[in-house]
Formats: sequence, C-alpha cells, structure tokens
Amino acid sequence: MKQKKIVLWIMVCMVMFISGTIAFSQEPAPIPPSEPEEAEVPPSVDPDVPSNVTAKDTPNDDGTSITVTWDIPPEDSGVVGYKILRNTNGGDFEEIGEQLTPLDTYDKREKINKYKDSKIVKDTSHAYIVRAIGANTTAESQQTAAVMAKAQWFHTGEIPLFISMLIFCAAIVGNVYYAKGGKDIFVRRIPGLEAVDEAIGRATEMGRSILYSTGLGGVSDVATIASMTILGQVARRTADYETPLRVPCKDPIVMNVLREMVKSSYLDEGRPDIYNEDNIFFITESQFAYAAGVDGIMLREKPAAIFLQGTFYAESLILAETGNSIGAIQIAGTDSEHQLPFFIAACDYTLIGEELYAASTYLSREPMLLGSLRGQDLGKLLIFVTMIAGVVLELIGINWITTLLQRVS
Repeated sequence: MKQKKIVLWIMVCMVMFISGTIAFSQEPAPIPPSEPEEAEVPPSVDPDVPSNVTAKDTPNDDGTSITVTWDIPPEDSGVVGYKILRNTNGGDFEEIGEQLTPLDTYDKREKINKYKDSKIVKDTSHAYIVRAIGANTTAESQQTAAVMAKAQWFHTGEIPLFISMLIFCAAIVGNVYYAKGGKDIFVRRIPGLEAVDEAIGRATEMGRSILYSTGLGGVSDVATIASMTILGQVARRTADYETPLRVPCKDPIVMNVLREMVKSSYLDEGRPDIYNEDNIFFITESQFAYAAGVDGIMLREKPAAIFLQGTFYAESLILAETGNSIGAIQIAGTDSEHQLPFFIAACDYTLIGEELYAASTYLSREPMLLGSLRGQDLGKLLIFVTMIAGVVLELIGINWITTLLQRVS
C-alpha cells in the first residue's frame, strides 16, 4: 500500500514538473505594434549677438598674440559654438581656427569668454568679429577696433616670483657674510663624509691605491660637478698621505677637467712632484664596457678604498658588488634615486640626494660654501612654511596664498 502511494506521489510530482517547464519555456505573446509617435522638433532659437567684443594686445608676452573677449550669453541664448573672424590691415575678414564650443572659450577666473589668437602677423594691425552659431542660424558681432601686438619688456605676472628670488638671494648673501665674519655655522653630521679620512688612511696603511669614479654623467651634469668638487678634496688628502689615486673616466672632457682639478689640489698641498696625470685616464664611452673596465681594475689592483660619486645607471650594482667582493671600503653618492637602493645594499656609506651636493662644503668648511648652504636651507624652510600656511588657510576658506602660487607657476 505504501509503495503504491509513493509511486503515485512520484507520478504527480513529475506531471507538475513537466507542466511547469512547458509553461515557463513558452515565449510571451507578441505585443501588437502601436502607432509610431512623432518626434518633437525643438523650436529654432536664434543665437544672441555676442556683446562687448573687444580685442587687445595680450599682456606679458613677446608680441605674438592678441586676445579677444566677449560677454557670456544667457543660458537660453541658443549658442552652440563660436567662430572667430579676422582681417589684416583693413582687408577682408577670414575665419581662423576651428569652431569653438562655449566651454572652449569660457575663462573661469575672469568669468568671461576669451580667445587667444597666437597666429598673427607681426607689425600689422588686426580687427576681429565673433560669430555665434546656433542650431540653424548665426549672428555676428560688430568688428573690433584694429589692434597691433607689441612685446613687453617686463612680465608683471612674475613680480611675486621676482620678490621670492630677491629674498632667496638675500638669505644666501647674508649668510655668506655671516660665515666670513668667523661665525660658526652648524652642518649636520654626514657619516659617509666623516669616513673619507678613514678610507684614505686605511689605503695608506695597506699600501694600496684609491679608486674614484665620477659615473656616467657629462661635464654639465650637476651630480658630476658635485663629484668633481669632492674629488678635489679627496686629492688634497691623498697628496698629504702620498696615496695613489686612480680615476677612470667615461667622458674625455670630464677627464681633462679632472686632471686640472687634481693637479691644482696637489699644487695647493705643495706636492706637485707626486702628481701623475696617467692616473686619470679615459676608458670608453660605452656604459657596460666602462663598468667592465672599472671592474677589471678593481679585481687586478684591489684598491683599499673606492669612491662612487656622480650619476649612475644600471651599472651601479655591478660596480658596487665588485668593490664589495674585494673587501674595499666603499663610499657612494648619487642623485639617481633608482640606484640608491643598490648603493645602500652594497656600499659601506651612501650619500643620498642633496648630501652629494653638500659634500664639498662639509669637507672643505670654506665660509662662502657654508654660507651658501645655510642660505639655501633657509630658502627651502621658507617654501615649506608657505606651503603649510597655504594648506591651513585653504581649509578655513582663505585662498590668497593658493592664488599667488598659481600665478607664480
């Protein structure tokens, strides 16, 4: 009896399942198409004639542009674009440039429409007409008075920048005189530079040479110039200790400059007799051939101290690892931020960023360099304080510092 009821329930469930499947699988009956609705044609709106159209010489430029301005039309004016027409010396008007949208001409700062014509003919007068374009019609303004562009001697928009530069220069000059007066100027401790005497002393005690590389930069690179000044100070110490100084170069111009600098350092120390220009030599201008040549010198001569100062690229790790493998004390420095991790990992000391630029001041302690360094730091501090003040004032709704910085930039 129970089996019959189970079979019966199974059959009922199967019938219900099949019926439901057929019902849901049927496509819905098509809806008869209705009569198409006629599209609503917007009424034709004639554009307003541009008002207060003026043309004037663009201020603070080199006399190669004229600026055309006109009032912003009302929202329901029907204007969808503008065309600018120009004549030269009273001739026929011709369209210039492409059609402009209202967004192209809108100046947020002055709340006016503006177009800058940068394709004028010098020493000629130009008049303009602004044509407003609507959906079906156009409207033209009256022509402006003829204008001739002239170059300005002084950019009035750069006055804030000029004042900032005067303040910055005054800070440097004032601190130079402060340092020349015998005042003590504090310079924070830089471990890599304090280790210079240690590295040179170690090479002297071991009777081995010192290897100095200025990197791959040219004579005009800032990092190369900084490296040259450091080399001058290192050469003074090697002249005192009579320690061999080897300088492989990638650039022949850099090589000749370095020879003169090292020769002057030996002469200043009263040891021109031990100067040997063959120790400052050219290898090659090829990046990895230069790296291979310097690595060969390291492996053959095994210098006790290695200086890697200047501009470096992918060869930085190759040089630093080779120097590390021979047990030399290595002092590296570069402004190439992508190479700093390799120098930090493989060298004993690393000058990071502007420490490279301050190295010559740190080593020589010359008053002029110390004053210049302190003046630059005060200038940076002023910029930092201005930025913080601008952020705070912007948060409370005062934006004159932001506007000033935008004009300067």
